[in-house]
Amino acid sequence: MFEDMPQAIVFVIIFLAVFIQSMSGFGLALVSMALLPGIIGIQIAAPLVALVGIPLEFLLLLKYRSALNFYAVWPLIIASLFGIPLGIYGLKRVDEEIVLTILGIVITGYALYSLFEVKLPQMKHPTWAYGSGFFAGLLGGAYNTAGPPVIIYGNCRGWLPAEFKGNLQSFFLVGTLFVAAAHALSGNLTEVVWVDFLWAVPAIGLGFVAGTWLDRYLNPELFRKVVLVLLILMGLRLIF
Repeated sequence: MFEDMPQAIVFVIIFLAVFIQSMSGFGLALVSMALLPGIIGIQIAAPLVALVGIPLEFLLLLKYRSALNFYAVWPLIIASLFGIPLGIYGLKRVDEEIVLTILGIVITGYALYSLFEVKLPQMKHPTWAYGSGFFAGLLGGAYNTAGPPVIIYGNCRGWLPAEFKGNLQSFFLVGTLFVAAAHALSGNLTEVVWVDFLWAVPAIGLGFVAGTWLDRYLNPELFRKVVLVLLILMGLRLIF
């Protein structure tokens, strides 16, 4: 019975992360990567979350496809492809304690930025798109947390809520496919990763259905703030 405990915890964490992303458009990587490394280690968590992201982001992209503005996203996608290999290389070469500390700083910093709604420049110059995309790819390759730079960029560009979700899912899906492929080429998709992914599959379905259904009933702003506070606590836990 106790041998299955880590997989059962993986199921619960993936369900929670998928539920949050299905409601808010983000959160899969931030929540799962804040919790999973302490249970199964960063070397297993990173490729596992990449695999989980593929079916979820495909489903969410279908949901928000009508609001997608691909012209606004393609520079981010192109630049991210250069950052992803560097992130995966760093994941295998840097000490795990350092990797987790950096991950905690990224999660905490993003959550504080969103919670206090920090005002930043509009980022009109094309260089901002390529810079944000590259940094997102770097974080995506190392931690699957490509979201913060793209979300900050989207806020500065004034993306509308529906467009925001459609653009995010298209960026996430393409990036996640490349991250998963890079993990495969690096030999990171081990048998343990695939076993954990099989445990995660029903959690993906349940989390998506629950999040999509409750999306129409819950206060989105209150829900977002609760998630951000939890992310701050998770990030601080990784740091300290």
